[in-house]
Amino acid sequence: MKRRLYFVLPDSRLARIVHNELLLARVPENHMHLITRDGVDIGDLPAASVWQKSDVWHAMQLAIPLAGITGIVVGVLAILAGAIAPGYEAKSILAMVVASLFIGVMAASLIGVSVPNTRHQPFEEDLRQGRILFIVDVPVQRVEDITELVTQHHPEAHMGGVEPNIPVFP
Repeated sequence: MKRRLYFVLPDSRLARIVHNELLLARVPENHMHLITRDGVDIGDLPAASVWQKSDVWHAMQLAIPLAGITGIVVGVLAILAGAIAPGYEAKSILAMVVASLFIGVMAASLIGVSVPNTRHQPFEEDLRQGRILFIVDVPVQRVEDITELVTQHHPEAHMGGVEPNIPVFP
């Protein structure tokens, strides 16, 4: 099981140092992600993906139940209105649910990709001021070690918290 650690760093110089120290501590590079405001140069450090920066996954999670219920309601209303031939009721409701899910998930992903990740709201002010959000995914057993490594060696680094459950996506 893993935990996601959030560190706020003042600049890309310190981000490079922390990145290298974490590599030496055997944290894989694909478990490190940096989020910055536009215009902050992080060079070749691992930038966060769209899945990590945006709220697309959260939007899709909200859309799935809503779209499914909408498909069922539309299918039942179509049956009650007599728009569905007798004998095709179940297939029609299933088709409405699938179509509704497709449209709902597509619309939600288009909206979610343009919205910042809700998990990063506590760091919005830091990002606006040009600081760097350094995200590290580590096994539960290493949370204290990694936290100490970053915060004790670098007092200018601020521990932003630990996320108890890392989502499968992102």
